[in-house]
Amino acid sequence: MSAAVLDHPVNTARLRDFVTALADLLDHTSDEAEILDKGGALLGDLVAHDDWLPEAFAAPSPERYQQYLLHCDSAERFSVVSFVWGPGQGTPIHDHTVWGLVGVLRGQEEAQNFRRRSDGSLAPEGPPHTLHRGEVEALSPAHGDIHQVRNALADGPSISIHVYGANIGAVRRSTFGTDGAAKLFISGYANALVPNLWDRSK
Repeated sequence: MSAAVLDHPVNTARLRDFVTALADLLDHTSDEAEILDKGGALLGDLVAHDDWLPEAFAAPSPERYQQYLLHCDSAERFSVVSFVWGPGQGTPIHDHTVWGLVGVLRGQEEAQNFRRRSDGSLAPEGPPHTLHRGEVEALSPAHGDIHQVRNALADGPSISIHVYGANIGAVRRSTFGTDGAAKLFISGYANALVPNLWDRSK
């Protein structure tokens, strides 16, 4: 499905239920493997339904990919963002420094993992892999979280939902050249407003 306007009301209750369930999970465990396993199942259920993302947070930009904040936990234990990729758009090689989950809501996302050589330079780790709609993968600094991501579609936008173990827009991270040279960055967010998840009046 493209990023066209949905022809039915946006069901933001799905996102509300997801962030509530993930917060409950984090209340009960700090084990990263358990968070990634159970949180991945929660995210898989969320991206299996394409009726909840407001169009303001699904809009591509011709200049670069967009990272829209959808929710940040009040204690900044996790954040949820929509990545919206126009055709051909992608990231530089980068890291995360915190655990992450990625689920594709629309289109396809291609990722290339990297590993450090003994001299500090970066080499591709295996071939690129593609996530299709409804698929979820986990990221962890403990297992290597350096990668490069792009829209796998040449003729349309893709949207992926990312969950990170911090307020990712405020985390000091790095982009890398293939020589391994790091450049610090803080990503911020593309939006100044976030959706209202808590209106139960309807």
